[in-house]
Order: sequence, then C-alpha cells, then structure tokens
Amino acid sequence: MIIENMASERRFKISATEAARNFSDLVNRVYYKGETFVIERGGEPVCEISPAAPVRFTGAEFVELLSRLPRPDREYFDAIEELNKNQHPL
Repeated sequence: MIIENMASERRFKISATEAARNFSDLVNRVYYKGETFVIERGGEPVCEISPAAPVRFTGAEFVELLSRLPRPDREYFDAIEELNKNQHPL
C-alpha cells in the first residue's frame, strides 16, 4: 500500500485505487489509531476518511431549528384536536 504522510502526523494521502484495495485496513487504522486518509484521484484530493466526531446538538440549537421551521397552518391544529378527541385517556 502506497501512503504519503502529510504535514500532520496522523494524516495520510492515498490513491483511490489503493484505498479500494485496502479499505478494511484503512477503516481499522481510522478506528484503532485515529488516523486520517485523504483519498486522491489523479493526484487531486476527492474525499477524506477520518474518525467520526460525536454528534452534538445543544438545546439552544434545537430551539433555533424550531424557530426556522414553517408554522403549522390551522388545518394541522384542527387535525390534532380531532385526533385528541378520539384518544382514550391514559
């Protein structure tokens, strides 16, 4: 496998062909060693395989998301009211 180490210690360049041939090994190195691979095609970077960052979504971001959503129309609220009328009490 031909790998060229980039400036940072755990970041490597690799051709798309080599990445395809050694995909399982690349995934293991990302998972166990935290390494990152820049995949190149024709000498140009096209993608990167790197450790996934944990998903973080704060309460403030949720409130912001809700504020950007379109407001429900009157028919929506009427449908919800009708559904609630037909529900058995808990």
